[in-house]
Amino acid sequence: MKERTKAINSPFRYPGGKFYARKQILPLIPKHSVYCEPFAGGASIFFAKELADKNYLNDLDKELINCYRQIKNNLPSLLKEISGFAATPENHQYFKFSYDANTNIKKAARWFYLNRTSFSGIMKMSNNGWGYGEKYSMPPERWPAMLENVSKRIKNVTFSSLDFEEVIEDLPKGTFAFIDPPYYNARQDKLYTCSFKKDDHIRLSKCLYRARKKITFLLTYDNSDEISEMYDWCNSSATTWNYTLARTDDQIRGLNLSDGFKSNRSLGKELFLSNYTLYNIPKKIGVPRAQEIFQN
Repeated sequence: MKERTKAINSPFRYPGGKFYARKQILPLIPKHSVYCEPFAGGASIFFAKELADKNYLNDLDKELINCYRQIKNNLPSLLKEISGFAATPENHQYFKFSYDANTNIKKAARWFYLNRTSFSGIMKMSNNGWGYGEKYSMPPERWPAMLENVSKRIKNVTFSSLDFEEVIEDLPKGTFAFIDPPYYNARQDKLYTCSFKKDDHIRLSKCLYRARKKITFLLTYDNSDEISEMYDWCNSSATTWNYTLARTDDQIRGLNLSDGFKSNRSLGKELFLSNYTLYNIPKKIGVPRAQEIFQN
């Protein structure tokens, strides 16, 4: 299979990632030559789709973007840093508290190891406990081959760590953007290093409304009345899929985190929002009815 079309998995475990929604999302993506994810995270959709001529991945989490950049530009040095470290609770504690991450390579090594061995890849340091399961997590001896494929895949990707508004406003005309912001009703303080407030959700809606004639976008959100009202000017489609925050050996045995995360998969209820036709839903891009959101 050509490198351009070969799908691979994200190198990261990421809370709220779209790994389990790929089959629902990929058929909805229109043809495009420029692709962008303003909230890249684990970028599961980027890694699953055909590469565009130009690709932009952005995330406000600077540690995440540094890790992507080191995989792209300095993979041998990164692999050297994580070589020989088995997936154990002791090594997890070492990388979390004792490892001296005093260079960008070492920061990337620390971030990658903790991401692969923490519960659901949660990187909020106050909440990223040990979460590796031998049956359900990629063993460390397979990390180098996986990262080699990722490095090839992202060799022509432009990475940035900017506010989403700056990214979207600077996109060239005709760009397709897959937009996967933090969920409106999620406990973001537990899951993400960089989280959203209500004002940020409103700001995103305003930004996309301004850009609606310049770019094509597909936006995914948790299905809530607030989001439906905020995006009443978009085409929308509600959908569901099975997803899970994590599935380690301990969780299969029935253990839960104190914050209430369950081991079994849950049925995710999502909204797909777009400024182009989804399925057989007629195109509907107009003036927002929720005028109070757009007054300022």
